[in-house]
Amino acid sequence: MKVLLVEDDPSIAASLVEGLQANGFTVTHVSTGAGALSAPAVDVVLLDIGLPDMDGFDVCRQIRKSSMVPIILLTARSEELDRVVGLELGADDYVTKPFGFRELVARIRAVTRRAGMADSVVSGPIDLGSLSIDERTRRALLDGEELQLTTKEFDLLVYLAAEPGVVHRRTDILEHVWDVNWYGPTKTLDAHIAALRKKLGNPEWIQAVRGVGFRLEVQS
Repeated sequence: MKVLLVEDDPSIAASLVEGLQANGFTVTHVSTGAGALSAPAVDVVLLDIGLPDMDGFDVCRQIRKSSMVPIILLTARSEELDRVVGLELGADDYVTKPFGFRELVARIRAVTRRAGMADSVVSGPIDLGSLSIDERTRRALLDGEELQLTTKEFDLLVYLAAEPGVVHRRTDILEHVWDVNWYGPTKTLDAHIAALRKKLGNPEWIQAVRGVGFRLEVQS
């Protein structure tokens, strides 16, 4: 598996490169946003937010204009707003520094596994009133306009839309949309729900059931 590591701290980069290579990954390391945008194609991007030449959020935005490669943000920022911004810009996951190496490897395998599963989907379109979702083309249309969704936002929408009106438990959503061996906080789910509601233009599309989870309700 090819990994692009975008990290400007030499000590952190050296440690990550050594560890990733020891776990069988092929690693390309760059220390700037410009280097990330000119790097060859990879299977997953590990992207530090604090870069010397440009903000990591801008790098994420630029990558998403031409590629759906899984992106994991590496950040020392623990504020929820920063996480939500990153997810809205197209990141698939985030890891807050300092983090455990085994956790990072688990996150890498989870996002790439989900991306691979998404590519193999062959089911037909889901039509729910003004919302249409096609897993084969990985496109979602609302009132005929395409929604600009991240990989995880699309997978989350598909999971909820497959059974409209059914309440899905938080743990079930995390297991199916992320990974059965989920290592992260459930706030990741809340951030994705918030971003998805915003893009749908009406929070009533995805309703929370206190203490249980979420359900998708078709809107007229």
